[in-house]
Amino acid sequence: MQDRKLIEDFLAQDKMALAGASRSGKKFGNTILKTLMSKGYKIRLLHPEMNELEGLRCYPSLEALPREIENLILVIPPERALEMVNLIPASGIKRVWMQQGSESPEAIDFCNRYGVDVVAGECILMFAEPKGLHKFHSWLNSFFGKGHQ
Repeated sequence: MQDRKLIEDFLAQDKMALAGASRSGKKFGNTILKTLMSKGYKIRLLHPEMNELEGLRCYPSLEALPREIENLILVIPPERALEMVNLIPASGIKRVWMQQGSESPEAIDFCNRYGVDVVAGECILMFAEPKGLHKFHSWLNSFFGKGHQ
């Protein structure tokens, strides 16, 4: 289990970049995208070959992301995750979530050496709570017996 403070710090940010959503919409990265958006998070997609995906603009690289984005979620193979984290020092990324199956000891070590907070081997969907208006809607649903959304 990761340090709870790292997880809380990551999820306290409402803007995040995501690498790993697919064109087909059938990969787990797309599930994470849709779920986090439904919880009020503002997601920027990283995709080197697409201009738009799931109705959202895609950014071709970390360097192209708006500087306000400090969180990166990786849902990509470990070797690609290592390539991507190697580009972090030139970006504004401060925190990385390596979804289960994306982590590698080398990528984690790189983040640690460059002072980038890293959560690895955990599923973000197990921790993400609704943000803003969605948090209120979730409370209403639980109050009226509709369960946690």
